[in-house]
Amino acid sequence: MKRDSRLSSVLHALLHMAEQGGPVTSETLAQCMNTNPVVVRRTMGLLREVGIVRSAKGHTGGWTIAADLGSVTLRQLHEALGEPAVFAIGNRNETPECLVEQAVNSVLDDAFAEAEALLLKRFETVTLADLAADFARRHAEWRERRTIS
Repeated sequence: MKRDSRLSSVLHALLHMAEQGGPVTSETLAQCMNTNPVVVRRTMGLLREVGIVRSAKGHTGGWTIAADLGSVTLRQLHEALGEPAVFAIGNRNETPECLVEQAVNSVLDDAFAEAEALLLKRFETVTLADLAADFARRHAEWRERRTIS
């Protein structure tokens, strides 16, 4: 099963946008994320629908963050992306006739549901502001190491 990296990509894009302080084009974000501008526009369009970003056309246009970084949680972003599966593992067969496989699925389903609930609860506590602060700290440490060496 292929991993869904859209949440990670969106977080990457939003942190770049927060650092810019002005509109960022789909082309610029695509370069930062090593993807196609169409993918950026499609993904950012989902965030625009829920009021997290806005877009403007024209020479000075691009994407900007419309919401307060401290109010946007990872959970909200996950939901805006259509709530993709959080795990790349799953049952071999979702509707097995085999009683052994039914027993296996029952245990795995309970474990997956519990793990997903825990992860989504954690997503509710992490905001874009938290990530931006962590990035700022790491960037300052990186700059400090460069000036020492």
